[in-house]
Amino acid sequence: MSMVKDEAKKIIDKLPEFATWDDVMYQIYVKKKIETSIKTAEEGKVISHEDVKSRFMVQ
Repeated sequence: MSMVKDEAKKIIDKLPEFATWDDVMYQIYVKKKIETSIKTAEEGKVISHEDVKSRFMVQ
């Protein structure tokens, strides 16, 4: 079985008995976003907190 299917099954198994389709989709969405963010950080494609503040602070 593929790794994606295994992970999807784990997510579904952790949900409450009366979970909705929205609950399933949200959990999968969050997992994907976290994995993407970790990969981006590992690749060094990040901006420091101070840089973000200086870009968005109105002076």
